[in-house]
Amino acid sequence: MKKLFLHTLLVVSIFSMVACKKSPSVEPVTPPPVVPPTGPGTSVDYLKLAQETHAFTTNNLLTASYGYRANTTTHANNSYEWYNVSQIYADAAMVGVGQSKHLAYMNNTFKFMENMWDKKDLRGGYFASVNLDGTGAGGDKYVDDNALSGMVYLEAYDVTTGTDKQAYLAKAKACGDWLINSGLWDNVYGGGFYWNTLKPEKPTQTNGLTLQLFLKLYSLTGESVYRDWAIQVNNWLNAKMYDPISGLFIWKIDGPGEGIRRTDKFTYDNAIMVEAFILYSKIMNDPSYLTRAQNLGKAMNTTLWNSAWKGYIFNTNETRINPAWCAWGSQAMIRLYEADKNESWLVYAKENINRLNIANRNQTTYAYYFFAGFDGQNRSPEIETVDQAWMQRIQALLSKY
Repeated sequence: MKKLFLHTLLVVSIFSMVACKKSPSVEPVTPPPVVPPTGPGTSVDYLKLAQETHAFTTNNLLTASYGYRANTTTHANNSYEWYNVSQIYADAAMVGVGQSKHLAYMNNTFKFMENMWDKKDLRGGYFASVNLDGTGAGGDKYVDDNALSGMVYLEAYDVTTGTDKQAYLAKAKACGDWLINSGLWDNVYGGGFYWNTLKPEKPTQTNGLTLQLFLKLYSLTGESVYRDWAIQVNNWLNAKMYDPISGLFIWKIDGPGEGIRRTDKFTYDNAIMVEAFILYSKIMNDPSYLTRAQNLGKAMNTTLWNSAWKGYIFNTNETRINPAWCAWGSQAMIRLYEADKNESWLVYAKENINRLNIANRNQTTYAYYFFAGFDGQNRSPEIETVDQAWMQRIQALLSKY
């Protein structure tokens, strides 16, 4: 998933073509002492908030082609892959809580996504960006974008029926098959998927998302190739990216030779791995991985939780918070609660979203700013589709609890 380079003191006005780019460039911040939230606090109507976010998105970001513009400012004429699939993910969550009108939004954007698929290469794969009318697909392909797309489609598969259901499964398999055949896994650093077709680095989040997709595809199809790839990716992540001192996964490996391990810790890297371990425990019938997921969640709440403001930090070098990447922490906590029914996970999930609603939400338009301080100051001007999507999604999920 690519995005832009982040700077705390300087708002970047020109973005690179975007997936989930993370580049800490500020002074390290020492997390405050961990003081767990003691209770859920004031009752919040999360479904109402999700509906308000969706209304903003459809009124300001949805195009006539049923794709979504990247943002309302610097890239209003671009449409990004992981932004679109994140909105499908958000709408699938709404369908899952009984909001059936979101099926049409979800399915129409799924059709728009076909414009991003590489039809000239028999292996396929999604390009990262197109024009608003769906033309002009090109540039690099991102492993994490394609893996996330597959996972999103499998959730859409769960909430649809008939030919729509089969279309989502078929495209999820196509995403998984592209990963396998892309040539983006090699023996550099002992294995691992590169971030994209330029092969600049091998990050945790990229490989964590492929692990999730291979596990789910194996569960649904029974095809051993997906099981074997899941085991291979899991082994590499545990061997190369896990930091036993913090109990967390590091950012990435890059550079020549054996590579340099970039040990910054990101909330959403570790949230992705929590979800991956929960899936691994269920699908591979290995209860030890639920324990590992729980321990990883505890480590997140030790190092990545700001107890003064009650929310997840973006990473150990960034003082501001982002609605998509930080909200991912809440999704991990929801999945832990669903796995073991420990209500303390839900408290973290809710308090984190409550903080984002205070810090990043425009209370008049109901839009979420790209970055803001925990206190709501120092807001970035960009209103990104992906941020709206993740806040809609997580609040839809929380509305069940």
